[in-house]
Amino acid sequence: MKITVIGTGYVGLVTGACLSEMGNHVVCLDLDARRIAALNQGQLPIHEPGLLDVVLRNAHAGRLEFTTDTDHAVAHGLLQFIAVGTPPSEDGSADLQHVLAAARSIAERMAGYKLIVNKSTVPVGTADRVHEAVAGVLAGRSLSADFAVVSNPEFLKEGSAVQDFMRPDRVIVGTQDERATELMRAVYAPFMRNRDRLVVMDVRSAEFTKYAANAMLATRISFMNELALLAEKLGADIENVRTGIGMDPRIGTHFLYAGTGYGGSCFPKDVRALIKTAQDAGQEFHILPAVKAVNDRQKQVLTDKIVARFGADLAGRRFALWGLAFKPGTDDMREAPSLAIIERLLALGAEVVAYDPQAMDQAHQALGERTGLTFVQLADAALQGADALVIATEWKEFRSPDFAHLAATLRERVVFDGRNLFEPAELRAAGLEYHAIGRGAAPANPLPSDHAER
Repeated sequence: MKITVIGTGYVGLVTGACLSEMGNHVVCLDLDARRIAALNQGQLPIHEPGLLDVVLRNAHAGRLEFTTDTDHAVAHGLLQFIAVGTPPSEDGSADLQHVLAAARSIAERMAGYKLIVNKSTVPVGTADRVHEAVAGVLAGRSLSADFAVVSNPEFLKEGSAVQDFMRPDRVIVGTQDERATELMRAVYAPFMRNRDRLVVMDVRSAEFTKYAANAMLATRISFMNELALLAEKLGADIENVRTGIGMDPRIGTHFLYAGTGYGGSCFPKDVRALIKTAQDAGQEFHILPAVKAVNDRQKQVLTDKIVARFGADLAGRRFALWGLAFKPGTDDMREAPSLAIIERLLALGAEVVAYDPQAMDQAHQALGERTGLTFVQLADAALQGADALVIATEWKEFRSPDFAHLAATLRERVVFDGRNLFEPAELRAAGLEYHAIGRGAAPANPLPSDHAER
């Protein structure tokens, strides 16, 4: 099939590459000339495991093209996937200007039937607005070309997006148009060889499903973080609690990890957008504002522990920070908890020496040149001269460090673990003072400080 994908961000690039992997001829359109030039040279704008191989293989085979030529892109695809950004407006609502602009650009150039597929995360009713925008342009052109608008929300996890697309747990298609349904079934048929997981529903339900899914997952995270704070006060271990409740099949094990809060491009934005959607519909949400408030607070919990241990004046203190991206497997810094941690530590006078396996460039762009902030290229380099280690992202390479080396290197032998990577008893046996999230009350200064000697 001939397919056009508008937008080459996380969703558009993964969508285009994976569709071409199944033998389709895909043209990816983006108005950012520098991005397209880089893609044509085999350079990706994002870090996503496995994606580069798929892009290079299909570009070499001629099945995947990258262009800034809108005329060519619209003429090419019978299916036009819109996968552009929907950033939050000041009131929390999704900004649809790029989606509607893409729809109009299709309408301005189409000469026959097009199936317009909304892949971007958009509020309920967006398909209607896209339909109106396209119909308006066609009317202005005095053209009666047939078209349909379908909602096809993405459910990709950064860090495993290629695998998620190639082996989807479900594909949601919102349409009541028979021709559109058959075309979408044809597109996704190669991904359904073992079991049909394509679900067709009305457009508004499909749009709502995406927001509902992300809001549910965000709620689980915030609820576990609330339980973790209570576990600390009660002397319980949230990791044991997580194991116990996760064995209940009605609850399951996913998204039950306590930590420093959720971040990224989806959960924060989509929670705010769903709250605004409810307000516009005349319904007061009670749970989601609490989910957001808990998450905002949780991003400060690790720094609160640092202040409780070292005091509010951190001048002269140096902290090694491991992990900058909002989650492992990506270089995405959008609303990453590490940003809140770094900002507050710097504001309290501390120095921060930060390392991340993938997000160094993006973190530097997000934070800029800051007094007291240094980026290093090795995890061990961050430890040199540091009073304590702060872990903000659970990259695999952080899971089994040399605890004896940590104890010998850190001036105060203190570890603040925002992702509960380690067993407290193991670190304390190695001579380290360990502060995690929801793992019972840590002993107050259990080890003598030798800061002056080091």
